[in-house]
Amino acid sequence: MFLKRLLIFLSVVALGLFLYSTFVENIFSPRLSPKDTVEFKLNDLKLEVFYNRPSKKGRDVFGALVPFNKVWRTGANEATTFESNKDLMIKGIFLPKGKYTLWTVPKDSTWNVMFNKKQYDWGVDEEMQPMWDPNHDLLEIDVPVEKLDTTVEQFTIAFDNSTDNLHLTMAWDNTKIAVPLKVIKDQK
Repeated sequence: MFLKRLLIFLSVVALGLFLYSTFVENIFSPRLSPKDTVEFKLNDLKLEVFYNRPSKKGRDVFGALVPFNKVWRTGANEATTFESNKDLMIKGIFLPKGKYTLWTVPKDSTWNVMFNKKQYDWGVDEEMQPMWDPNHDLLEIDVPVEKLDTTVEQFTIAFDNSTDNLHLTMAWDNTKIAVPLKVIKDQK
């Protein structure tokens, strides 16, 4: 009797995994743009970015795969999120601690970077248009593009504090940007 129930239970679990894999997300094969989370911790500061990492695969990226002057979900698949447990100043603009979606408008020499208060389930709609709603932008800045001598194969977001000046960096192909982050000290 126990074995029969166990077999039925395992069959239901296997069927559920099969259906989930078929209709939602193929959990048995690697994603083309794998999920990644990057964290930065220093003293009591904690920053975190969740994003998906598309690859170049021999393609022209900025100005082609990712068009210039159009809002980009800043990665692939789900909307990219940025979270801070401390209030920040970004190029002189206040960003309260919290969780935001991160959107960009790549251009040839600068990128427009937007921190948006709304959380989106996915990065684009069924017409492949960004789900970004500008009415929820809390902060919008321009940052210069740095041309790299080497090629970054997979889109990479990181934190750089190598010179005691904290930056959120994004790099792909031969392009890199750095968003300056300044922590606002807690008032005692």
